Amino acid sequence: MKLSVLADGARVGEFLTGEEGPSFRYAAAWQDRADAFPVSLAMPLSHETAGPDIAAPWLMNLLPEGEPLRAMTRALGLGTEDIPGLVSASGRDLAGALSFQEVGPDAGYIPIEDGEALERIIEELPARPFLVGDEGVAMSLAGAQDKLPLRFVDGSFFIPVNGAASTHILKPDNPRLPGSVQNEALCMVLARHCGLPTAEVTTGQAGARSYLLVTRYDRVVRRNVGRLHQEDFCQALGRPPVAKYQHNGTGRQGVTLADMFTLIREQMTARDTNRFLEAVIFNTAIGNVDAHAKNYSILLRPEGPSLAPLYDLMSGLAWAGITENQAQDIGGQRRGQYIFGRHWRRMAQAAGISETATLRRVEMITAQILEALPLARAEVAAMPAGDGVLLAEFEAQIAALARTVALNLRQEDGPDPADELPGPGARYDR
Repeated sequence: MKLSVLADGARVGEFLTGEEGPSFRYAAAWQDRADAFPVSLAMPLSHETAGPDIAAPWLMNLLPEGEPLRAMTRALGLGTEDIPGLVSASGRDLAGALSFQEVGPDAGYIPIEDGEALERIIEELPARPFLVGDEGVAMSLAGAQDKLPLRFVDGSFFIPVNGAASTHILKPDNPRLPGSVQNEALCMVLARHCGLPTAEVTTGQAGARSYLLVTRYDRVVRRNVGRLHQEDFCQALGRPPVAKYQHNGTGRQGVTLADMFTLIREQMTARDTNRFLEAVIFNTAIGNVDAHAKNYSILLRPEGPSLAPLYDLMSGLAWAGITENQAQDIGGQRRGQYIFGRHWRRMAQAAGISETATLRRVEMITAQILEALPLARAEVAAMPAGDGVLLAEFEAQIAALARTVALNLRQEDGPDPADELPGPGARYDR
């Protein structure tokens, strides 16, 4: 099987399936273009071919995980191991600029008539992720949460068909996590108020269902919708989706913060290193235990790579049964309320960054969080879905942890809770 890879109609290369798995090779014409960008930092333009050890994980990371993936395979009649087949069937509107099918001459958008129709689509998403099976619809996003790429124009929603590009991602409320829409909106708005580049969000209501609406940072809307290329850190490091957590139960360590810092230092700028450090501190201080390697991404432009805006920010502090463990260690400690000065120093040493600058940034970011929280909460409460059921509790829990992180920073030592606290709990995997 051969999968052609396209960018704005131009042939970038192709994935070829073999007994050992898929491999990738660039088209010579793409490598010669002045405006060419790499498919991945793990597959640089200077290389002609990437083997299955790199190509297979890169493809896997384009697809959803968990129940959305299982529902997709059922609807398409394909096995979960048939990665090329799944990508081919869903590969017209993906994360980034690449597609695996030609844009049809009838590419366009089908309007969603009203709130009742949108509510019905939201209700059907668990059984039909990304509207799989609908005529002309072929799109996919990574993650284990229900979500839907759409075009949003002048207050109206449209379904992309036959290769048209989406502009927004709709993320419905999660019945298992009350107030999830307001939680994520609060964390995203808070990050922006703290000066962190973040995807734009608002909330909405469709009948009895609320949703978060995220503006895609990998799309550019001018006369038409253009695509920007991006990949997540699992793809850039050549690791499968399960490696997004440092501790993942496979017997092999997943992606660490040191891995990500090293990649940024080697491929990007000092500004990107500082931005990533601030993002790690922010996620630790708000209790975002799902800030894994697939929830950080890289924009890949002809002029070079850079860190993408933040997305999928959520605090797990207010819900019972959610793990207290961060997705990646901070200097050997996984629980935010037990991270002390020595842990930040160890993280900085492993990452190859300044210990002094790291401690200074922890102090700065936690202070910004505490100052900006009331503003962020008021902004979310004024959005169309309102303040929901737990917005005040989310604010209070984030403030409490941010104060603890700031206080612990001034102490080199403290208790290690490994044997004192209950089990890891569940994740709200996104």
